Amino acid sequence: QVHMVESGGGLVQAGDSLRLSCAASGRTFSRYTMGWFRQAPGKEREFVAAISWNADSTFYADSVKGRFTISRDNAKNTVYLQMNRLKPEDTAVYYCAPNTRNGSYYTRSVYDYWGQGTQVTVSS
Repeated sequence: QVHMVESGGGLVQAGDSLRLSCAASGRTFSRYTMGWFRQAPGKEREFVAAISWNADSTFYADSVKGRFTISRDNAKNTVYLQMNRLKPEDTAVYYCAPNTRNGSYYTRSVYDYWGQGTQVTVSS
C-alpha cells in the first residue's frame, strides 16, 4: 500500500513558523518531482510548492514565494515545507504528493497517492 503521511501542522499566530514533513511509505519517490498543495474550506486544492527529484529546481506559488521553502531528503523518502511569516490566509489543509505523470508541476491532476493532509491554522 502506497501512501503519503503529512505531519507538522498546528495552530499558530500570524508571523510564526511551521515545518511540515511528508513521508512516503510503500514505495520510493526519489525519482519524482514532489509537490505541496493546500486546500482551504470551500476552495479548490491549490499548488503551493514543488521540488525536482534531485532538488536542483524548486517552484513556488506567488502567494508563498519568499516565505516558504521546499526541500527533500531522498534517503529518508521525505519532503519538507518550511513556512515562515505565516498569514491567516495560509490556513488550510496541506497535502504532498509525487508528480507521477511527469506533468506541469502546478497541475493537481499529475500528482497521485495523496495523503490525509495536515491542518495549518494561522490566527491573526
